Amino acid sequence: MRSGSSSRPEWDAYARAIGTNIQRQRVARGYSQDRVAYEANLSRYTYQKLEKGESRPGTPANPSVRTLLAVAQVLGVGLAEILPGDAPDLSVR
Repeated sequence: MRSGSSSRPEWDAYARAIGTNIQRQRVARGYSQDRVAYEANLSRYTYQKLEKGESRPGTPANPSVRTLLAVAQVLGVGLAEILPGDAPDLSVR
């Protein structure tokens, strides 16, 4: 069985890519972080950490589907435009 730490580098990179994709979509629309956070019903701090791919310093983000859907809806995009194509393998073997 793999431990959580063995997949951590893969998840860290994936979480950062989600944040980068969200930031790219936000900037393309000319929205501020405050606007997206408010309209998605998130705190500004939570949204800023999401864009960084962190939940707190040194810990990768693990946003809920609800959070991702809310952000996607505010930005007017589908989840496919936020989620990177190459998802890490998180299954236990």
